[in-house]
Amino acid sequence: MRYQIMYIPIFIGLFLVVGFAPSCNPAGLDDPDPIIEETGDVDLYVSYANKSLLFEHIPIFFNEKLNKDFTSTIWVDPTTKYQEIDGFGVAITGSSCYNLLHMTDENREDLLKETFDPVEGVGYSYIRISIGCSDFSLDEYTCCDTPGIENFAIHDLDKRDLIPILKEILAINPNLKIMASPWTCPRWMKVNNLNQLEPYESWTSGQLNPLYYQDYATYFVKFIEGMEQEGIPIESITIQNEPLNRGNSASLYMTWQEQAAFIKNAMGPAFQDAGLDTKIVVFDHNFNYDNVSDQQDYPLKIYADAEAASYVDGAAYHAYGGNVSEMLAVHNTAPDKNLYFTEMSIGSWSYSFESDLMWSMKNLGIGVLNNYGKAVIVWNYMLDENGAPNRPGGCTTCYGAIEIDSKDFKTLDRKSHYYLIAHLSKVISPGSTRIGTNGYTTDNLYYTAVANPDGTIGVVLLNDSEHSIKITLDDENHSFPLTIAPKSIASCKWKK
Repeated sequence: MRYQIMYIPIFIGLFLVVGFAPSCNPAGLDDPDPIIEETGDVDLYVSYANKSLLFEHIPIFFNEKLNKDFTSTIWVDPTTKYQEIDGFGVAITGSSCYNLLHMTDENREDLLKETFDPVEGVGYSYIRISIGCSDFSLDEYTCCDTPGIENFAIHDLDKRDLIPILKEILAINPNLKIMASPWTCPRWMKVNNLNQLEPYESWTSGQLNPLYYQDYATYFVKFIEGMEQEGIPIESITIQNEPLNRGNSASLYMTWQEQAAFIKNAMGPAFQDAGLDTKIVVFDHNFNYDNVSDQQDYPLKIYADAEAASYVDGAAYHAYGGNVSEMLAVHNTAPDKNLYFTEMSIGSWSYSFESDLMWSMKNLGIGVLNNYGKAVIVWNYMLDENGAPNRPGGCTTCYGAIEIDSKDFKTLDRKSHYYLIAHLSKVISPGSTRIGTNGYTTDNLYYTAVANPDGTIGVVLLNDSEHSIKITLDDENHSFPLTIAPKSIASCKWKK
């Protein structure tokens, strides 16, 4: 990653240090300054909600003696272990690919390295793609629009746009995990409802005809195998994006009863017969189940069917309704099943960088992790200044994590979601384990800690108050003071 020197005094405990910041500059990609490297005992990354600092890297040093002021100390406890973390990232949609492919090759490579390189960049490590179209594609389509599963083929738009971008990202980060989700099944598999079972040739709404369960299971298998042949492994799939949302530009209504029946009668056995180890994840919708009374506890209802549950890795959630605490409630009932956070968008609705950075880190970052989430994925990577390309009937007011100016396809504005994922990814590695924390607490201070596979400790802290908060972090071997500015995020990593 390129760095430009910034002579900005920042107080860390009692020490005055000079920091330097990565060139995450909304003005563009150009960066004439030389690469600067500094090291310390602790790598600290700081962002202020007022944008005066954005992902500032500050090397700091341990105390010579362990801290004795216990009143403001936060202890991290690697002996108390919770869930393993898979990673953090963003959706790579057809629209994101369209914008990326309009950049120059050099600028796109620089941006993808900044985003996905775990050493030189911020290290995004988990992305989500659609199986067929989403509401951020260049058209409505599936991988089998001609009736008959023998007509399955990866769509030409995905061959042209999605697959080349995924290959570029995987060349930068070969350990990247990919989750795939359909927005709709092929229209010839749809019926209007499960009572009348009349054909329903619409991209929007409808339900999966049980007569096509086997064909649809084969559809998933062929997609996973087809992507594998392209050198793109699919780590996990969700059965349906937002199964309780009938109104998206491409959508399919799918109750928990339908998912349970489809899994145990078709999908699970099909994956098993094909020798696939791709994880099957259920639900993939809001914390409040869209307030549909008979769909409450959606994943738990599926888990209650032992045969269906035997094929299921876990459940995924979005945050357009309800509270992240639902993940904890599901974990407490089904602790053997995993939990993922897979979608939240920002957009023109009441958006400000400051308020969203604070809300998102509290709820989607630290909140998801502290409620047993294994991954955090936001929606979506890149759109232009008009929230485009998008589909009629889909979201036309969404922002990307990165906004690109369509006049030059170079000028970038990194939004709050970009920094949310950066702060998590840079200090929390895939394969890390969330660990215990105890000690100092105060209003509007939130934090989480992990033990990384390389022996480092990663901690992410959020100060959502109007005043600075002074703490000491202590792992029983080392300690160091930290003053967290008002309305800011501090991510740090050190060798235990």
